[in-house]
Amino acid sequence: MKYVVIGGVAGGASFACRLRRLDEFAEIKIYEKSNFVSYANCGLPYYISSTIDDKEKLTLQTPGSLKARFNIDVFINSEVVEVFPNEHKILIKNLTSAKFFYDNYDKLIIATGAEAIKIAPLSDKIFELKTVEDTLKIKSYIENNDVKTAAIIGGGFIGLEILENLVELKIKTTLIEAQNHCLANLDTEMASLVHDELKRNGVDLRLNTLVKEIKEEKDAVVLVTEKGEIKADILIQAIGVKPASSFLKDKLKLGFRNTVETDDNFLTSQKDIYAIGDVTSVESLIDKERSYIPLAGLANKEGRELANELIFNKHSLVNALGTSILKLFNLEIASTGFNEAQLKAKGIKYEKIYLTPSNHASYYPGSTLLTIKFLFNKETYDILGAQIIGENGADKRIDIIASMMKFKIKSYQLKDLELAYAPPFGSAKDPINMIGYMVENLKNGLIEQFYVEDIKRIQKDENAILLDVRSKEEYELSHIEGSVNIPVDELRSKLTSLDKSKKLYLICLSAIRSYIGCRILTQRGYKCAHLAGGFRIFELYNKIN
Repeated sequence: MKYVVIGGVAGGASFACRLRRLDEFAEIKIYEKSNFVSYANCGLPYYISSTIDDKEKLTLQTPGSLKARFNIDVFINSEVVEVFPNEHKILIKNLTSAKFFYDNYDKLIIATGAEAIKIAPLSDKIFELKTVEDTLKIKSYIENNDVKTAAIIGGGFIGLEILENLVELKIKTTLIEAQNHCLANLDTEMASLVHDELKRNGVDLRLNTLVKEIKEEKDAVVLVTEKGEIKADILIQAIGVKPASSFLKDKLKLGFRNTVETDDNFLTSQKDIYAIGDVTSVESLIDKERSYIPLAGLANKEGRELANELIFNKHSLVNALGTSILKLFNLEIASTGFNEAQLKAKGIKYEKIYLTPSNHASYYPGSTLLTIKFLFNKETYDILGAQIIGENGADKRIDIIASMMKFKIKSYQLKDLELAYAPPFGSAKDPINMIGYMVENLKNGLIEQFYVEDIKRIQKDENAILLDVRSKEEYELSHIEGSVNIPVDELRSKLTSLDKSKKLYLICLSAIRSYIGCRILTQRGYKCAHLAGGFRIFELYNKIN
């Protein structure tokens, strides 16, 4: 059996190596458009700043090593330009010699991945970052020219990773983002933490800014926006990616965002042609709808499962949650599942909670805050998504939540997880356990929440009282307009000052004291709710509204 793979990075290389481990006698060929195969594209930005100082470390395998260990024939600088499904053959262009040649296949695997979206052609000063070659060009230009300023279009993962590495090189960087916040996987109030981190590190952040024209001058690139011009020594386009499927449009059925359509077994609309990785869509684990989630981890999983399917006729469906994490200066930015904006767009009923715990025992030196937003189904208590941002500890918490989502653990059951504890690593009640406790309290009717979005309505309600239960000093420093202050420790002695006919809306810094206050008041016959996430979340919203 002859297997031909188009694309030799995450999905393609994973498929080919797994297939060889399962079938020693198959003929396996890989055609890769770039000059490198099986490279660590997620590590590319870190080579620019020399955080990764050896370019050889970016390539996990070479054509030679794949041949020696796996007996896989790899052809680099070889672009497949046309597929002929009826004849079971492909047309390849050798990019070095510019010559064309044909090859045939028994099974064809499309693993071409994604390509960068561009609004201006590449040049000496205008770059994208998708391949090793792109990285080498950027690094070489910076090292051989007096680059003092840079502009980046796009506040997604790649844009922020490139940005961090440029700042590491002391290059003054401007980030231009068309939307009102960076990182589309985050909700706006959570993204405000990211914006603060960018500004703390000297980044000129331009949100809600659309680039209308790009002009290249002798010594600079000029970006024309509706808010004025931005000039920089270099420009990097990090607008996003799209499936590398254009050469297949008349050969295979394309679907959502021009992804190659496949069934649950990766089979395309043509017999013996399969597609995996970023050129395809993937089914969401939450709502079973297909989404475009270009992540290397998913591509690797799909490559392995396709090999299992073809050899054993045994398939494990690869569902996606979109679990991701990003390092940005001192922050870890992690998410999984849907965010609130997506849930609203899909019409899925949800509840949300916020918490701001320490990453480990607060009394142990070096503790820092995590800001956690957790979303769950109001009726079934299924976990729908989470966003976690902090200096340390976001990674293991998001991985736990993603794992629990995969295996259908209910949100309130997080309280039952037995997690490793010692003061340098966590707390006796880990933030994951605390999520479970909070959801259980809501489920059992022990507490009612209100959100920052409700405050304007409450301020106008004559039958409502905003009650701030922080200390007098905290209240005087800053408070929500129209609120009154009774510290939580004084509540029992000042009950007579509260009108029992009105509903009380309690506020504190992190929603812990307001929860305690609600429990005191509810058991005494008062109607009350507390602010989800407390004053900290109120301040996040204030930064964006």
